[in-house]
Amino acid sequence: MIGTNRGLVAGILVLAAMVASVAPASAHSPDPVLSGALWAQDQNVRFRWRAGEVPPAALQTAINAAATAANATRRSRAATFTPDPAGGSWINYGLNVTCGVNGLACFSRANAPTSFTMSFREQGHRFDWGVLRWCQLTLNAPDGCYDAENIALDEFGHVEILNHHVNFADGHDYLDAVVQTYSHTKPNIGWSAHALGRCDVASLQRKYDVPLSTTKFSTCLDLATTLSIGANTTFVGYQGSVTFTSKLSVTDLAEYERLGGNAITGRVVTIQRRYPGGAWTSVATMTAGTAGTYSYTASGLTTTADWRAVFAKPAGDGIRGATSGVVTVSVSGCSTPPCPLSGAAS
Repeated sequence: MIGTNRGLVAGILVLAAMVASVAPASAHSPDPVLSGALWAQDQNVRFRWRAGEVPPAALQTAINAAATAANATRRSRAATFTPDPAGGSWINYGLNVTCGVNGLACFSRANAPTSFTMSFREQGHRFDWGVLRWCQLTLNAPDGCYDAENIALDEFGHVEILNHHVNFADGHDYLDAVVQTYSHTKPNIGWSAHALGRCDVASLQRKYDVPLSTTKFSTCLDLATTLSIGANTTFVGYQGSVTFTSKLSVTDLAEYERLGGNAITGRVVTIQRRYPGGAWTSVATMTAGTAGTYSYTASGLTTTADWRAVFAKPAGDGIRGATSGVVTVSVSGCSTPPCPLSGAAS
């Protein structure tokens, strides 16, 4: 339910080693969640207008747009919402709503994963702070009106499972979520936000999982990662070759819920080499495969060396960097000419 407050700004691997990354905690937490059942992953939930309490045409357009925005910006396997005259869920408008004293709109997900309900107050409803004006139903959408698409998107977030975002004291993170305790009126910050915020998405990803291993994680998350490395052999002849395979995944922690242990594909993993007594040097970017695998073949080897894989924390992705364990590949001396020249005997 949305509240109002006029005072607010409204091969065979012979060795495999894994190392989990370590980093400070996230600067912000994902949205808290409501109690109750989840929808099935990717469940298509169909809704209709309640007979006799159908929203005005402009409000219908805004609510349908909010459903489309929820589907498009969820970045997870959360439910989707589709208008359908035969839908099992309903949305109404008018006097027959149970939204509490200050609610502009409200919802019920008590019957999830079967159905939901959603209600919108009538234009002109009198609160103790003043009169409700929907921007879509008010000529020229003056300052002080509420954007129905933004409010409906908030309600669809609740229907998924999201509770109100907990803002910092100064409210500078208001745009991190659409699901808010207090909505903002035009033209205050976030009044017309038509996409789920990063902290909304973070909770949806944890509860419902991401759709693909290439999907970026919300930056409201700070997920530790685990990186392994293995080689098809650890001993090669002079100028021989070895193939390294790494796997990158989210560290399997209970607090990450459905994200724990997920393969991470489509990122940049670098292979590094260190000769005896030397420093680590980046050699190449490993080739990304499927299911979080990355590979690199080193050929023409002449010197024994240590090898490892490194994943640097990427921008715009809610995961930490990680470094694998070390694989030592021993190279035999040259026995078949031409061999490197040796210094003269003393």
